[in-house]
Amino acid sequence: MIDPELLKILCCPETHQEVRLAEPAVIEKLNGQIAAGALTNRAGQPVTEKIDSGLVRADGKVLYPIRRNIPVMLVDEGIPLAG
Repeated sequence: MIDPELLKILCCPETHQEVRLAEPAVIEKLNGQIAAGALTNRAGQPVTEKIDSGLVRADGKVLYPIRRNIPVMLVDEGIPLAG
């Protein structure tokens, strides 16, 4: 679980919007797509490693994965979310 104080200061590296923890259902759906080999990140690369959690940008368009309790806050590593 990510520290609530850290969550308060994190923001999207691209737009500087606030981020919030993703709902478990979103993570479950994305991990299903990862297992099926059907998920790519913003750089167009396949996502092959399961994600533990994620941070969703305020507009709901991008998720930044959290792996081993470390948020991956890189623009290219963001995962586009369907509207």
